[in-house]
Amino acid sequence: MSDVIISVENVGKKYAILHQQERAPYKTLRETLIKSTAGLFRRRDESQHGRTHEEFWALKNISFEVERGKVLGIIGRNGAGKSTLLKVLSRITQPSQGRITLRGRVASLLEVGTGFHQELTGRENIFLNGSILGMSHAEIRSKFDEIVAFAGVEKFLDTPVKRYSSGMYVRLAFAVAAHLEPEILVVDEVLAVGDAEFQKKCMSKMQDVASGTGRTVLFVSHNMIAVQSLCEQAVLLERGHLKSAGPAASVIASYLSESMESNQAVTWDDPEIAPGNSIVRIRCISVTDGNDPGSRSLSMQTEIRIETEYTVHESNFLLHITYHLVNDQGITVLTTWSKPTVHSAGSYRAICRIPGNLLNSGGYFLKLIIVENENSAIYWKEDIVSFNVIDTAERETAYMGREPGIVQPILEWSVEGPFQQAKSDAPLVTATRDRSR
Repeated sequence: MSDVIISVENVGKKYAILHQQERAPYKTLRETLIKSTAGLFRRRDESQHGRTHEEFWALKNISFEVERGKVLGIIGRNGAGKSTLLKVLSRITQPSQGRITLRGRVASLLEVGTGFHQELTGRENIFLNGSILGMSHAEIRSKFDEIVAFAGVEKFLDTPVKRYSSGMYVRLAFAVAAHLEPEILVVDEVLAVGDAEFQKKCMSKMQDVASGTGRTVLFVSHNMIAVQSLCEQAVLLERGHLKSAGPAASVIASYLSESMESNQAVTWDDPEIAPGNSIVRIRCISVTDGNDPGSRSLSMQTEIRIETEYTVHESNFLLHITYHLVNDQGITVLTTWSKPTVHSAGSYRAICRIPGNLLNSGGYFLKLIIVENENSAIYWKEDIVSFNVIDTAERETAYMGREPGIVQPILEWSVEGPFQQAKSDAPLVTATRDRSR
């Protein structure tokens, strides 16, 4: 029997939005004061004249379960209801419908640094913030050295936090919150702040919390690689509804393929408006997963296939196709071209295969050029298609995001050793002071 620690059943959260039906005209100060005075004697229902109420469901019919010791990622676009769901689970606000069952103490990291006092020192704020978050004085003292070491603010421990840099402030705030010992830890976008090194440190800490102590973590982030690295399961929210739930990798792939602005395939059915000229016209161009042509997501680890279908209207033209692949930073990653071939009139399909484990994760744009006689560009089009490449590799250690570099190939490595130090019977040479001088 599974050990369910969080059970969410048909949960909904409703808000009332007030609308003014007709915009009031501008009034003088005298008119405003007279109206305000008269309003003291007016019934409340009359003061609402001309206004309407609209029901807005931030969450609607949300149901899922989380087992003890699991890490659940909660993803979705801005306004999908992620933060509202965490507030309901943290009991900051009550649901309008449904039932939530929590079998353990909950600690929330919804706003890192809440409870810090600007005039107090780092040492004083550790005890103050720890108490606010539910730790006893004895618990804080027992974890004090660990918190300070994690935050890396030993030299500034007795300095008021108002003089801390933003990075120091965030490190100390997260260090205090991360050393709580609840059964359920709720985390909302705390990794959006701090430098890359500290973000990796936070990821490792949350992995230790989940795997080392068996505590349950709910993690909200827009960093999909962080979610995939940390979470086993994920739920996708869309406009307050639960769109999908399951293994983190598949839910993330579904979300990215729908949310990212990519245009992986374009078809021109009307030859009159198809791109090209009197010699050649493009009929279709597409970018797909070479192993799974039906997939809408492209992985770094698998082959990427680019197909261009085109029609040649005249014979005996020496043609070839060139691609310029440009990344989302405007850098040309590579240039490749087909073999120049004498074309007869008819339809053709050019296929280019980019091997797996070559491109880095990120967005890409494809420039297409049709070349005649190997030196004359008779047609070109910028950004004819665009696509996104995601990292789906499984890693044993915490991984926060895209590695630096235009490409990210897998290269052959070998490690040799250990080597035994050569033995020598020769006496050791020691330096002595020359007393003859």
